[in-house]
Amino acid sequence: MYSIEEFDEAKTKVLKYICYKKRTEYEIRNKFSRIYQNNLLEDVIEELKQIGYIDDTNYIIRAINEFMALNNMSMKEIKYKLLSKGIKSNLIEDYFLENYDNLLEYEITSAKKIAVKKSSLEKQDLKNYLMKKGYKEESIKEAI
Repeated sequence: MYSIEEFDEAKTKVLKYICYKKRTEYEIRNKFSRIYQNNLLEDVIEELKQIGYIDDTNYIIRAINEFMALNNMSMKEIKYKLLSKGIKSNLIEDYFLENYDNLLEYEITSAKKIAVKKSSLEKQDLKNYLMKKGYKEESIKEAI
C-alpha cells in the first residue's frame, strides 16, 4: 500500500507531464510504469480520468484538429498516428464514423494541395505517390 504523500507526489508528477503537452493514457503508463508501483499509478490515472485530465476521446478530437490545421495527411495516416499514441482502435473508429464526411472533405483538400505541390510529376506517378500515403481512390480521383 502507499501513503497519501506518495499518491500526491505521483499525481503532481503525472499532472506536470500532462500539462506540458496533452498525453494519452498509454503514454502516461509508459512513462511512469517503471517509477511507480502499479496500484499507485492505476489510482492516479483513475482519479485524473474522473476529473478530465486524461481523456483519450478528447485527445483524438484535439489531435485531429491539429493535424488538419498543420499537415496534409490521409485518413489512414491520421489513424496510424493516433494508434501509435496507444489510443484504442474502437475509439478511433467511432470518431471516424461520426465525422466521416468532414474527414473525407479534408482528405480531398489535402490531396489537392499535394497535387499542386507535385504538379511536375506525371499523372500516374502522382497517383502512386498519393496511394502510398494512404489516400482513398475517390480522394485521388477528385484531386487529379
